[in-house]
Amino acid sequence: MKIIDEKLLDKTTQKAKQSQRLRMNFNFHEDLNDPVNRLINAMEPGTYLRPHRHINPDKDEAFLILRGKVAVFIFDENGNITQQLILDPLQGVYGADIKAGVWHGLLVLETGSVLYEAKPGPYVAVSPENFAPWSPEPDNAEEVEAFLSQLSRSVE
Repeated sequence: MKIIDEKLLDKTTQKAKQSQRLRMNFNFHEDLNDPVNRLINAMEPGTYLRPHRHINPDKDEAFLILRGKVAVFIFDENGNITQQLILDPLQGVYGADIKAGVWHGLLVLETGSVLYEAKPGPYVAVSPENFAPWSPEPDNAEEVEAFLSQLSRSVE
């Protein structure tokens, strides 16, 4: 049995804080080819989770917040926010289930935030056509900062 406890969350959060990307996964699936990929994702404010979708192969994706606060955004084909939700266990909002093919992204609002994620396997890296063309490339720090600021203003 694998246990999800405060010790695991703290250890993974510490690794996220030391990571250049400001996030760190801890996988529960034994192999990337497992039929269901399950993991916790510890994330810090400032991490950039580029808006994306899951098609070819189609995969639904579910997020449950274990601690912290994270905004989930749904976008239309042009990058307009059509829906947003603040995952915050202290407010009784615990998760979101995203259908395959839906443009979505996350914004981390509190340090120490950790999500539990599940989606069908096998693991397939997000291909270029699944990244939102209207979102900045991760290596463009100036555009990423502006994009994150824009998302942040939408939750205020």
